[in-house]
Amino acid sequence: MKKAIIFDLDGTLWDSTRQILPAWNQALAEKQVEKRLTYEEICACMGKTTEEIAVLLFPALPKEESVPLVVSCCERELDVLLESGGSLYPGLAETLAALREKYHLYIVSNCLDGYIQSFLTYHRFWDCFEDLECLGKTGKTKGENIRLIMERNAVDAAIYVGDTASDCAAAKKAGIPFVHAAYGFGKVEAVPAILSIRELPAAADRLLGQQAKKC
Repeated sequence: MKKAIIFDLDGTLWDSTRQILPAWNQALAEKQVEKRLTYEEICACMGKTTEEIAVLLFPALPKEESVPLVVSCCERELDVLLESGGSLYPGLAETLAALREKYHLYIVSNCLDGYIQSFLTYHRFWDCFEDLECLGKTGKTKGENIRLIMERNAVDAAIYVGDTASDCAAAKKAGIPFVHAAYGFGKVEAVPAILSIRELPAAADRLLGQQAKKC
């Protein structure tokens, strides 16, 4: 049986908010937009789609104006992250090394194409993950992209690890168990939760073991 752990990125594997905040504000300044974002506003954007972010940050603007602004911000952040990376959660590298000995690892995020690659490139994690998918590449929802990853890689059993309620909903849509990264940006009630990435191996063993028994 091919068992997999599929990860969200922001709030699950790293926190890039401190790095991308100045990049977003620089992009807005170049577009001659007076608004300057706060750290709290950037945190509220994590895990959301570009359209959701556009509504959140620029509610007075029509969609055809606000969405391109957000895309410009996201494009600018890619250059910054390739140069500086983000802040990895404590214990990530050793946890991934341990997990890949037993499971197949993948990433699915709502980001633009290139964002996950910046994480993998700067922090040298390409060898840890076998495949990745994102909204910016497929135009599909996170739940659909989770299923796409599973089908493309012939995965029999999987769990999705993320930090927000929308991540939980995506896992449910994909038909797989969800593990809440409670150290991230969001709050999710009544699901298995981990307070540190270091707790994931035990949670994965339990949940994927249960799936194996059902099969």
